[in-house]
Amino acid sequence: MSQEVDFDIDYIEKLETGIPGFDFLAEGGLPKGRATLISGTAGSAKTVFACQFLVEGIKLGENGVFVTFEEPPKAIRRNMSGFGWKIREWEENRQWAFVDASPQPGETPMVAGEYDLGALIARIEYAIRKYSAQRVSLDSLGAIFSHLADSAQVRNDLFRLASALRELNVTAIMTAERTEEYGEISRYGVEEFVADNVVILRNVLNDEKRRRTIEILKYRGTDHQKGEYPFTIIPRKGMVVVPLSAIELEQHSSNIRITSGSEELDRMCGGGFFRDSIILVSGATGTGKTLMVTEFMAGGVQNNERCLVFAFEESREQLFRNATGWGVDFQQMEKDGKLKVVCRYPETTGLENHLINMKETIKEFKPNRVAVDSLSALERVSNLKGFREFIIGLTSFIKQQEIGGLFTSTTPTLLGGSSITEAHISTITDSIILLRYVEMYGEMRRGITVLKMRGSMHDKDIREFTIDHQGMHIGHPFRNVTGILAGTPMYTTQTEVERLSNLFEE
Repeated sequence: MSQEVDFDIDYIEKLETGIPGFDFLAEGGLPKGRATLISGTAGSAKTVFACQFLVEGIKLGENGVFVTFEEPPKAIRRNMSGFGWKIREWEENRQWAFVDASPQPGETPMVAGEYDLGALIARIEYAIRKYSAQRVSLDSLGAIFSHLADSAQVRNDLFRLASALRELNVTAIMTAERTEEYGEISRYGVEEFVADNVVILRNVLNDEKRRRTIEILKYRGTDHQKGEYPFTIIPRKGMVVVPLSAIELEQHSSNIRITSGSEELDRMCGGGFFRDSIILVSGATGTGKTLMVTEFMAGGVQNNERCLVFAFEESREQLFRNATGWGVDFQQMEKDGKLKVVCRYPETTGLENHLINMKETIKEFKPNRVAVDSLSALERVSNLKGFREFIIGLTSFIKQQEIGGLFTSTTPTLLGGSSITEAHISTITDSIILLRYVEMYGEMRRGITVLKMRGSMHDKDIREFTIDHQGMHIGHPFRNVTGILAGTPMYTTQTEVERLSNLFEE
């Protein structure tokens, strides 16, 4: 007689927070029925996270209770109204409830022995049952310590609170303050021990630039993505996490060619660019990078493609005027619905916001080709790590949409040299086109070469090109000049060329 063995696997169910990007890091969301500590310094978006957790729950039909220890409900309603969150309306609909434990004006601080969390816990339990809440946010635990000086008593009371929430089977968020970005998890060193999970929010100042990141430090009994990930705060939307680990190398590769807008350049590239490739155009200021963007857009419109330009250095009026000078009518293209030009100064917001806005614009307009002029301008508003993450996020998204992308980059010197931008993007681009100045006998000329073309043969020559009212014209190769790409062009006489050639003849 065989006996059936029952293996009881304790599976931890997760609750989707609904916060964009976070559930991917958390591999499904927050562990259901447990308490999670959100710890961070001032300005790291702890209260936004706590509110958005309830907001997204209401959208899914899950009621929430917000316990505030610091700001009164009136201040929270006002501060969160910028995200379009109608808290007062949800209160009237019995979807959102406040438990106000914030200090009242003129109230004197209590000393140890006079303050007990028992009454507060009872109020929280009553609100949860009354509103059938499934989500609870407590903001912030640090305020409790102003009433209780004994850390042992605080820890016991916090354990009582966490146990009460667990008994009610609600998923809870508890926020706590830190004193430094990479120091102790919380200010008093107690809060993290009462929560099953710990998430850290950071708002680091690096090179005079702020960068927000999120890290799941502890997820008891379940998996999660490791390390820090950038996030940003967007008006009318809230917190958005940018999980780079979500990027997968699964995009398709097409053999279909598209025109660069120049017949001569198409021939140099073996028939044009691939439809879903990323092209980097590198050159000094004035070498013709924006002209190449203009011709790339014009070539797409002529083939009945939708084209999108993100400009971070020149205004719309400048771009349209320049295009007209090269015989391209951007204004008519926009009227026909084939072109969209988006101009922004890089300093207007952080790189994470730029990336999210660019993705949304691409989704809405659905272009066949995209141009960014220039990446070097965006480099100014971020540190190297943030800039590289932006590049990876943008290029992977464009490739997943299977559209062509052309990026420009400005070299640090007039005669060439690689920039920091190129060092971070060159390995993930499919094609690299270099534009260079060439000094010959006191005259500045321009040269162009296709340095890299994945999956295709291409012209290896460095060719001279000129610019006039009809655009770019690519001519013959430089035969008697060396050192162009190195930024040290040297003219070699014909006899010297012949002598060097004879050295390799049999």
